[in-house]
Amino acid sequence: MSTGQMPPWLQEQLMKLQQSQQNLQAIMQQKQQIEMERIETDKSLEELRKASDDDMVYKHAGSILIKSTKKDLIEEIEERKELTKTRSIILEKQEARLKETLKEQEAKITETMKSGTPSSGAKTPEGGSSVDNPRK
Repeated sequence: MSTGQMPPWLQEQLMKLQQSQQNLQAIMQQKQQIEMERIETDKSLEELRKASDDDMVYKHAGSILIKSTKKDLIEEIEERKELTKTRSIILEKQEARLKETLKEQEAKITETMKSGTPSSGAKTPEGGSSVDNPRK
């Protein structure tokens, strides 16, 4: 069945499904970026803890380095690590909700394709099925 042959309500459901899939993909990319940031943060903390208290340490500030203390840098990096953890938890919850929404949307579309009528109670223009054979 081509897009032109699909009833508007089915096209709308498919567009919602596609949007949910795109949202899920974006969330998964964000999770991957956060995981990379977490790994980088852990490595930074590990190296910083190896340094002696009297070693000179620097932090990135845009395109320059600024002299800092080991203690201040550790606190700053640990705070960043906590923020990353919080963002990761939020993304996990969003991912779970989106996956559930996707399952529901897919089930609704499948049911609609089998029955040939919208499951939300909406009627087709002729009052009957607008899908002759959903398996074509």
